[in-house]
Amino acid sequence: MGDLNTTAALWWAVVASGIYHGLNPGMGWPLAVSSALMEQKYTSLYKALGALALGHLMAMAAILFPFSALIWLVEWQRELQISAALLVIALGIYLLINRRHPRFLARVPPSKLTLWSFLVAMAHGAGLMLVPIYLGICSTIDSNTGHAAADTLISGTLTVAILVALAHTSAMILSGGALAVGVYHWLGLKFLSKSWFNLDVVWALSLILVGGLALIFQH
Repeated sequence: MGDLNTTAALWWAVVASGIYHGLNPGMGWPLAVSSALMEQKYTSLYKALGALALGHLMAMAAILFPFSALIWLVEWQRELQISAALLVIALGIYLLINRRHPRFLARVPPSKLTLWSFLVAMAHGAGLMLVPIYLGICSTIDSNTGHAAADTLISGTLTVAILVALAHTSAMILSGGALAVGVYHWLGLKFLSKSWFNLDVVWALSLILVGGLALIFQH
């Protein structure tokens, strides 16, 4: 029962972090609104959201998939989870100290939203944040010792990695998309000018929080 509760909590963390990313304007939903307003086509809004979702998903996959392919994930899972948690905490502290966004992001043209979304997610540690959560989910998968069991677990963790990336990205694009649609169809540009909010500090603190919780609840 304890493992079930832990697994459920970890999956909720995956979804919650996705919702947070979606609502954070820094992850791109205002660009989708801007694209639709400039082209004066509501379909451009959904195309832009699709491009943002694809880029975000690629960033999640780039971080999670290598872990799912590591055969020594079985034997060193606890150490990996601790290391990932410490790395997430370190990144959170760095982002608290250094508030400036990487300059290279400004050089990516708005027409390349998928690339922009991928780079933003990587630069902000969005995929890295999921690693200790993902490893926690993997640790609840039953397995016996031996190479056969290891192979079974590795194939299972690849499925988990795909599901984590999809669940997180779905939550991200649904929450951000809902906000973008609301701004485009009903709230308008005045909402953007009056309600623009920066969640960088909250994001940095959330990285530290996730890393700390991963250390506390690691197996």
